[in-house]
Amino acid sequence: MSVNRRDTSTALQVRWARDADDVQAAQRLRHAVFALEMGAQLDVPPGTPAGLDVDRFDAFCEHLIVCTAETDSRPGEVVGTYRVLTPDGARRAGGLYTETEFDLAPIRSLLPRAAELGRSCVAPAWRQGGVILMLWSSLADFMVDQGLDAMLGCASVSMRDGGQAAAALWRQLRAQHLAAPEQRVRPHLPLPVDALDDGQEVAIPPLIRGYLRCGATVLGAPAWDPSFDVADFPLFVDRQRLPALYRRRAA
Repeated sequence: MSVNRRDTSTALQVRWARDADDVQAAQRLRHAVFALEMGAQLDVPPGTPAGLDVDRFDAFCEHLIVCTAETDSRPGEVVGTYRVLTPDGARRAGGLYTETEFDLAPIRSLLPRAAELGRSCVAPAWRQGGVILMLWSSLADFMVDQGLDAMLGCASVSMRDGGQAAAALWRQLRAQHLAAPEQRVRPHLPLPVDALDDGQEVAIPPLIRGYLRCGATVLGAPAWDPSFDVADFPLFVDRQRLPALYRRRAA
């Protein structure tokens, strides 16, 4: 995990968290996006400092961050993050976060060589830039370094509109990006997509677009997460389907 790239055109740097301060900076961004922007009711461990999003999986994860460049007058600011739970980390954590929302039995045989992506977010001002590309390029390198075949994770869509946008998004995604029947997982708490879909067309959120550009498939219908008040879409990325743009060192 030696990634330390700098995008000189936008003064951004992508790297893995080096210490507790880096991890807390990522957790602070997560809190700003999930709690303040999206209205999530975060269930954090007792004693967690205010303004941080923390859960029991964080201690077992690697944390990838995109930062603005440091200057003499101010430190770099974290503007994008992913956390990665490797198969070894999942064993130590007692499982995957995704398993709390979905029955992963159909892809169980793939999990020993797959890492879980989670808590992905980008600061609002940077969502149309190169942050997602930088994150995914580093994640592709990580797959090679760790000998991983795949990554999976949940991508969240706000339910503030009652779920209509999430239901419409499911209709659009299943038409072109749905996994093969034998790999489809089932949500523990399904979003009632058929009742909520009003036929509207919606824009695919940037983070989900990032998955799709990497050749991701949607593993099934979204789950409803009441705590975060989001619909979570299960996504799967096969390393062999990664476009060349993301495979800088992939064999």
